[in-house]
Amino acid sequence: MMKNKVSRLNLIIVFGFAIATFLLWGWGNRPSAEPPWPSKVAGMSFSPLRLNNDPVAGDYPTEAEIAADLALLQGKVQAIRTYGLGGTLSSIPQLAEKHGMKVTLGAWLTDNLEENERELERLLLVAKNNKKNIIQVIVGNETLLRGELSVEQLAAYLDRTRKALDLPVSTGEPWNVWVANPELAPHTDFIAAHFLPYWEGVALKAALDHVDATYVMLQEAFPKKRILMAEVGWPSNGRTRGASVATHANEAIFLRNYLQRAERNHYDYYLMEAFDQPWKSESEGAVGAYWGVFDAHRNQKFPFTEPIVRVPQWRLLAGLSVGLGVAAALILFTDSSTLRRRGRSFLALLANGMAATLVWVVYDYAYQYQSLLTISVGICLLFGFLGICLVLLTEAHELAEASWMKKRRRFFAGTPERELEVESGRNFPKVSIHVPAYNEPPEMMIETLDALSRLDYPDFEVLVIDNNTADPAVWQPVEAHCAALGERFRFFHVSPLAGFKAGALNFVLQQTAADAEVIAVIDSDYQVSPRWLRDLAPYFANPEIGFVQAPQDYHDGDTSLFKKMCYAEYKGFFHIGMVTRNDRNAIIEHGTMTMVRARVLREVGGWAEWCITEDAELGLRIFEAGYEGGYIEQSYGRGVMPDTFIDYKKQRFRWAYGAVQIMRRHLGTLLGWRDKRLSRGQRYHFVAGWLPWLADGLNLFYTFGALFWSMVILLDPQHTDPPLAVFTIPPLALFFFKVLKLVYLYRTRLGASRWETLGAALAGLALSHTIAKAMVAGFWTRNKAFFRTPKCENRPRLVQAVLSAAEETLLAILLISAAFGVLWLQGGVIPGARLWAGALLVQSVPYLAALGMGVVSAMPGSAQGEKVPVVSH
Repeated sequence: MMKNKVSRLNLIIVFGFAIATFLLWGWGNRPSAEPPWPSKVAGMSFSPLRLNNDPVAGDYPTEAEIAADLALLQGKVQAIRTYGLGGTLSSIPQLAEKHGMKVTLGAWLTDNLEENERELERLLLVAKNNKKNIIQVIVGNETLLRGELSVEQLAAYLDRTRKALDLPVSTGEPWNVWVANPELAPHTDFIAAHFLPYWEGVALKAALDHVDATYVMLQEAFPKKRILMAEVGWPSNGRTRGASVATHANEAIFLRNYLQRAERNHYDYYLMEAFDQPWKSESEGAVGAYWGVFDAHRNQKFPFTEPIVRVPQWRLLAGLSVGLGVAAALILFTDSSTLRRRGRSFLALLANGMAATLVWVVYDYAYQYQSLLTISVGICLLFGFLGICLVLLTEAHELAEASWMKKRRRFFAGTPERELEVESGRNFPKVSIHVPAYNEPPEMMIETLDALSRLDYPDFEVLVIDNNTADPAVWQPVEAHCAALGERFRFFHVSPLAGFKAGALNFVLQQTAADAEVIAVIDSDYQVSPRWLRDLAPYFANPEIGFVQAPQDYHDGDTSLFKKMCYAEYKGFFHIGMVTRNDRNAIIEHGTMTMVRARVLREVGGWAEWCITEDAELGLRIFEAGYEGGYIEQSYGRGVMPDTFIDYKKQRFRWAYGAVQIMRRHLGTLLGWRDKRLSRGQRYHFVAGWLPWLADGLNLFYTFGALFWSMVILLDPQHTDPPLAVFTIPPLALFFFKVLKLVYLYRTRLGASRWETLGAALAGLALSHTIAKAMVAGFWTRNKAFFRTPKCENRPRLVQAVLSAAEETLLAILLISAAFGVLWLQGGVIPGARLWAGALLVQSVPYLAALGMGVVSAMPGSAQGEKVPVVSH
């Protein structure tokens, strides 16, 4: 009954959000009634180049293709404007006459003076041979704007042409270039000005008034000259520039309203332009390809008379996003019986938002002209976007389950009810406690052993295994202390001994008492509570339990600001992540404060000596063998944290590198390819738990890619655009979501103060680069040296602390420099550049955090190794 109720609630929530998503698509695509396109327009700029053409390379369309383009425009356009006379373009006037169109003939001028002479010769020849339909001539197009000719040089070309031809002559320049160079006007018969408000960053709503105002400005500046709007238009795609947004709908709205106003105001004009010109993206940026009324395939890009819909295919896109959103939400709702309605609604909202964004990204990118390079880049960006979505959804799932659960499914308390049964007659299982050590301070280990001697438990032994410590002065005092503590304590010193910690634990496993039912492991710096075994051993009365885990905890968290920050960062995993994982029997076993059933440990083959995180790997094998793990959130032992930032990084590098080793060895099991006993929930948590680390690894490539792209922008800002917003925003969204999630959970779930939360966030961010390197190294190498986490070592000097974050500091400097460089060159007119600069600054935050942690680790604090009493339970 309860299951059916949950299923009905899930369906109601999922389809409720699906309907809302569809309605939002519809609301954003309401039809907009605009003035109809006239039966015939006065003029259009005409470049007949097609997708495979490039005039810079000398590739021109055939005369048959030009004739086909003119036939498409016949009856729709009175006159066309051309730009150059290279190749087959010189045949346009003759072909246009056959289709009843007049021609404004153009000659293309550059800083190549010899080629200019040849172009002018072609111009004069073509003009004299086509007197019937050439009505005027434009010599040069935006040559002053590009800085390729001076006013004097251009004036000389104009004077020569006017003298040679009995036709009106001018040159094409933006209206503001004419205003800035009035001395050019006497050398022309009319003013051929370009009115392209997009390039000026004018909003669509103000664009036509801007055109009118600048037209009047030209009339006032040149009262005796006829004003020709030689180019007027709006692009259908490309980067937002100022307040100008390039979309198909905006192009349609601008042109249809302009044509109505042009008729009313009796403007003489040429629309910019007849056909999209993809080759222009090399010189004008991506937007240069999208000024046509028809696309490069000669399809009409928008309706001429019907209402304008911003995304004509919105119903299909809405259907796809709804389908993906429903599928994602239902997957997230798997095994959600204890999740409150608020949590399910949150997940459904996010799933639909992610699905709609994904559909829009693919649609928007696919609607551009593609080359092999852009397709390859698009595929890489798509996979990166999918990865971000996946990480975001798993982070959201953890947030929902940590915040909005009705009750915990598998709750393990420190004093289970079955203890009463044990004390009333059942024997306590014998526990063999293993303490591995390598070159550890003897005074620290003596305190660890003293705490073990105070355990309130009837039947246990302690086996200390010192492997490979060379100096007898380090290990012999420990050996002597074990002898003084009595027969329960045994000491082993073995050198050489392979396999690092796992090898030591496997060795001591062979020395374990035959009647020991439970193996417990602690690190050499841990001081345990007297009730540790008494409270946790009773769980092994359940034959399904393979291991029981208590959290890692630390007794030196208040000795310095650095350790306070580290301590706050550790708490998130042990008091949020492990708790939610425990609900699906998917905890991560860690190699201290763990208790393993001896029979199970031997059954699964002992500790893995090939893996530097042998503890987590053992826990996974125990799950694969069909056993359960239990997590007790209460602390039963406390050790010592890393003393320096470099040691903190080494510890996390080992954890992350070991995670990759485990993933590589157990991939088939984790993905369900092999016949193992892992449940879906277990597979989910092991994969999802490591996804953020994988994302950090990929983020390293993103950082170098971002720096490379920014370098290209700095070297060639005129022809290089910032990345599309749809690919810039998702990484930012993931970053801020993770930060907000951490703040929310620390404040609500852990009751942390603002400063503790800030410290945890900075400490976690500071490890991002270390984790990234570990993940990359894990996939490219098989074995890395085992990093022992140093204890109670001297604090480094400030310079050493800064050097501990040298790589991160360099990357932060490069990212910040790139951000300000992009802002300086493009930020004034391109919002996408400001967004990209913001993304670069956000990208620098983890690297700055690493520098900050390095400096904090060098700050003076309490004496190292100060001990805080362990709280009894």
